[in-house]
Amino acid sequence: MKKILVIDDEVAIRDLIELVLRRENYVVQTAENRKIALNMLDAFQPDLVVLDLMLPDCSGYDLCKEITEKLAVPVIMLSAKNEIIDKVLGLELGAEDYMTKPFDNRELLARIKVILRRIEIRESGKGTEVKSSCIIHEELTFDLESRRVLKNNVPVSLTAKEFKILETLLQRPHKIFTRDELLQIGWGFDFMGDSRSVDMTIMRLRKKLEDNADEPKYVRTIYGFGYQLGGVEA
Repeated sequence: MKKILVIDDEVAIRDLIELVLRRENYVVQTAENRKIALNMLDAFQPDLVVLDLMLPDCSGYDLCKEITEKLAVPVIMLSAKNEIIDKVLGLELGAEDYMTKPFDNRELLARIKVILRRIEIRESGKGTEVKSSCIIHEELTFDLESRRVLKNNVPVSLTAKEFKILETLLQRPHKIFTRDELLQIGWGFDFMGDSRSVDMTIMRLRKKLEDNADEPKYVRTIYGFGYQLGGVEA
């Protein structure tokens, strides 16, 4: 059974989401603030996080960034704010989806199912060219089973979207991916943002992977086309 962590300081909303999810046979844990949520993260190892933007001890944006840096887990962000800039910021900080309050429980449940199903398809390896669970590219080691990335045997902490983009480039090293292709792969066809989200994610990915982010060797820009894995022979 899939495990979901619900983080919200409003007891009524927290309890309602937990009830809806348990009826669908999800294993659910709840947290009311940052401290409890981070303590639960390692022990519970959720498959998905539902996170409220407004928490008493921190910003949901900051907590989303902390969560996705610690664990490659999808986050659905909940907020009363419905401005486009708020949605884009949440998605760029690692959230998989963004819903405004008040929301329909059936829609939240549907979005959870879509995201978890998308991850199952990714992890099953359908449609990929990878024959092994481990990909080695120069100093990088990419383990598909443990969802870990090492550089010179040192772990690199990636968000779920950074992980997915790197995985995509490594699996098809000779292909040049357009921004729109990476947007669909990492964010889904129903994402309402634009390709700037891809550029921002790759910028953060380079800062984590590259010795010199201004002269990238792992994720290179093909001007006028998109992005490709660096260090690949034509």
